[in-house]
Amino acid sequence: MAFYICSNCEYGAASWIGKCPNCGEWNTMTQKQEQPSSKNEDIETITLTSLSKIKTSKKERKKTGMFEFDRVLGSGFVPGEVVLLTGEPGVGKSTLLLQSLSKLQTIYISGEESAEQIRDRAERLDSRLDAFDFSNDLQVEGIVNYIENAREKPEILVIDSIQTVYSKDIESAPGSINQLKESASKLISMAKKNKIAVILIGHITKEGDVAGPKTLEHLVDCVLNFEGEQVSSFRILRASKNRFGSTDEIGIFEMKEGGLYEVTNPLVFLDDVNELVPGKSIVGVNEGKRQLFYEIQTLAVPTVLSIPRRVVKGVDYNKVQLLLAVIKKHLNLQLDRFDIYVNVIGGVKITSTLADLGIISSLYSSLKNISISKKTVFIGEVGLLGEVRRGFAEDKIISESRRLGFKNIYSSKNIQSIKKIKDIIAL
Repeated sequence: MAFYICSNCEYGAASWIGKCPNCGEWNTMTQKQEQPSSKNEDIETITLTSLSKIKTSKKERKKTGMFEFDRVLGSGFVPGEVVLLTGEPGVGKSTLLLQSLSKLQTIYISGEESAEQIRDRAERLDSRLDAFDFSNDLQVEGIVNYIENAREKPEILVIDSIQTVYSKDIESAPGSINQLKESASKLISMAKKNKIAVILIGHITKEGDVAGPKTLEHLVDCVLNFEGEQVSSFRILRASKNRFGSTDEIGIFEMKEGGLYEVTNPLVFLDDVNELVPGKSIVGVNEGKRQLFYEIQTLAVPTVLSIPRRVVKGVDYNKVQLLLAVIKKHLNLQLDRFDIYVNVIGGVKITSTLADLGIISSLYSSLKNISISKKTVFIGEVGLLGEVRRGFAEDKIISESRRLGFKNIYSSKNIQSIKKIKDIIAL
């Protein structure tokens, strides 16, 4: 009996279909003849080892020397660890690796840039050239065979990018789901066997389409997201998955002409201008073991549309919609007559719920055209009932705010309901 298989994702169908219902690709269904299975594999006997006899990997971590990068990894790479580094094209993924890996012996496989381009960039970044061995050979079996037979094995293997390498055992084109899974599987097996850390670079599109790299997230040990807008000089490195460390830590970098520079100043995202402007507030949040402060700007203007606009940048859109409903209910504000724009300065994203109180304060300030006093910071999560709730590491943020010179600190300790925002901003 004949059947049809998608060459991109291996979806099966009894008849030919123009568009694969699983992956959405067109004209990928190819006819196959059903063959009886001839596989007759013997049952293997499993071996068991006590955990107390297994060697720990804590002392074997390889540090890059770039503190912000090591912080997110959890104090460096673990031998055999496989890391998936994702980010939009042009955000600086290759730059980050060329700078951070210059102290480790690295094999750099690139299917997107030539050796001359990689060398020129490494020289511009003042990286140690003899730490990198370059190749543009993209067959994954060849890469694995070379490393397994090498006398001196590298400490790090970089694949730039996973969408460009291919396996000879898969007929589909490089970048397809089947190729991604097969190539990644062989690289992961090699990494675990030879105790070599592997970094797979995966691109996401401008629209946020991460279908390719997303399929690999359950296979790898660590998933790093390199965020940032090309119009902004700041870059944020986050871990959405980390088997050997915390996912709470973030690394902050600033992109300059000489490459990426680590940022340690907690006030780096704040403007030095002390001018009082309605609609501006400062929020304090906790990111891993550090406390950071962001500036939120909100603009509320009368609308000419039947459905007012809501434009949000830097915070979750649905979260802002929820806070608007809370404001309308508990502050008795008619928001339906206003277009509302919310932005986090610096081109960064805030994921902490402790920014809720600051967002509401900046919106109220813009609606009433009243400036918030200088040296004021807001720290607090807001519930649906309008209550200000205590958040994680709130005491640490308050302590850091006092150290940095903030005079007015508003949190769940002195505000129980958002109704008190009227009195605070009116001061």
